[in-house]
Amino acid sequence: MTSSDDSSLSRRERERQARREAMLRAAESVFAEKGYAHATLEEIAERAEFGKGTLYNYFEGGKEEIFFAVVDTIYNEICDLITGSMAADNGQPLRACYHDLVLRALAFYRDREDLFVILIKEAYRMCFSHDAEKVAYFQRQQARMVDALLPRLEEAATQGVLRDLPLPAMAHLLIENIDGLIVHRAIADTHASDLDASSSGSCEHQAMLEDPEQAATFLTTMLFDGVATSTPAS
Repeated sequence: MTSSDDSSLSRRERERQARREAMLRAAESVFAEKGYAHATLEEIAERAEFGKGTLYNYFEGGKEEIFFAVVDTIYNEICDLITGSMAADNGQPLRACYHDLVLRALAFYRDREDLFVILIKEAYRMCFSHDAEKVAYFQRQQARMVDALLPRLEEAATQGVLRDLPLPAMAHLLIENIDGLIVHRAIADTHASDLDASSSGSCEHQAMLEDPEQAATFLTTMLFDGVATSTPAS
């Protein structure tokens, strides 16, 4: 829910919020088309139908501040997605909720595929930079996603359906595996023409990445059932 939905805002505040959201939508489209490095404030302003100076009135830090505002929006939606999928009152067991979360995360990626590729590239670049502030920013976003998942894990642990393992670490693992699946999907989509079609293993892996239900089932089975059979090896 955005502040533009808040009836307590004045008309001027609602108009300002609407302009800001229009600027962010324009920035998303420009970043998706041109990439962060090649996107310019002039293009964003033109796409939003505002002057460049007006953008600075809303985002004094220029393109970088706009980029992080876009990233904030994406993470807000992801956290809402996690909370909605893992809600205890939806009547689904934990495993089924996680399976649904994977499906919804993959659909979220598909809806914003071009933008996601840019965000993934920039996030990894910044996380491996020497800029401690940017590294801390992405660590905070990761913590937000973990915090969105933790309440359901805590409830499941109380009910005795989880092993006695550190729940924050478990939440990190569940989130990071979805992130890894999306990154692999993004890489596969970006380099589809370069894949070795002669490799049956690559073909099977690619087929799984392209089938959300298959991918969600595989990841859920791996994390909730493990890879070993119930019969010990002789």
